[in-house]
Amino acid sequence: MTERAKIYFLGSGTIAVPVLRAVAAAPELELTGVGTQLDRPAGRNRKPTPTPVGAAALELGIEPDRVASVNAPDFLEKIRAQAPDLILVVSFGQLLRAGLLELPPKGCVNIHASLLPRYRGASPITQCILNRDVETGVCFMAMERGLDTGAVYETIPVPLDHSEYAAELEFKLGVIAAEATPGILCSIRRGELIPEPQDPVPATVCTKIRKTDGQVRWTESCYELDAMVRAYCPWPGAFAAVRTSKGVESVTLVRVNHRRELSGRPGELLRADKHGLIVACGKGAVEILELAPPGRRSMPAVAFLNGLRGELPEFLPQ
Repeated sequence: MTERAKIYFLGSGTIAVPVLRAVAAAPELELTGVGTQLDRPAGRNRKPTPTPVGAAALELGIEPDRVASVNAPDFLEKIRAQAPDLILVVSFGQLLRAGLLELPPKGCVNIHASLLPRYRGASPITQCILNRDVETGVCFMAMERGLDTGAVYETIPVPLDHSEYAAELEFKLGVIAAEATPGILCSIRRGELIPEPQDPVPATVCTKIRKTDGQVRWTESCYELDAMVRAYCPWPGAFAAVRTSKGVESVTLVRVNHRRELSGRPGELLRADKHGLIVACGKGAVEILELAPPGRRSMPAVAFLNGLRGELPEFLPQ
């Protein structure tokens, strides 16, 4: 019987959850441990809450290592004692330095949510939606000290139809990656997959998302605003300033349709009645189907208008 490949798993985000479950269930793999980011305060009571990977590990009966610094000497010693063949990294959130990268005999493998060398960095899913790309995918990459610059073992393209929301696409890519992970890791361990170096010429880099990135700019086209709503869901959300008799408040646009046949001054209210809420953009207009007032859940735009009792909201330019 072939000896199982020993895998230590490092991950935090939602995309990593189906991959973790696939590794734990694969008979040809031995999961030696799971590392994730520290629990963080969440909710109204700011209760310490595990990462999605931390929660999934607990559901699998695995006590995860909550890692403050993945490069700390005590953590390196712990991993060295487990003697994994490979370290698998998926949406972990910390940079790995040479000491850890060189520790497992078959190296560290990262699953990255883009078609490398496009969208190296922290926000590839958001960027592919913002740019209205026709496809994205996942890459299995041999990790090195550069930012997502390592040679690629395997690429799995995934077509896009311009209806995807970031959270849904993240989970979908995780499921697709999970299906391929056991076979790819075993092939890497046996030396059957030779990674191909990336071409640095077409490489692009995407940075970490900031809260201010979600601020709606009505001068953008209706297609760009639609993409923005989908790309920034659930965080930071695409938010716009609205003035009513209660003052100025920020509402989050949750679902919109682009209306390229309409036009007006950017931010101009084109319709606000029981039949819809439509705001002009730099090119075309967006019909707001759902929005979330501050501190409240998402609601149909018509319900928001009903709450104003006949008053017309004013969408302010940014």
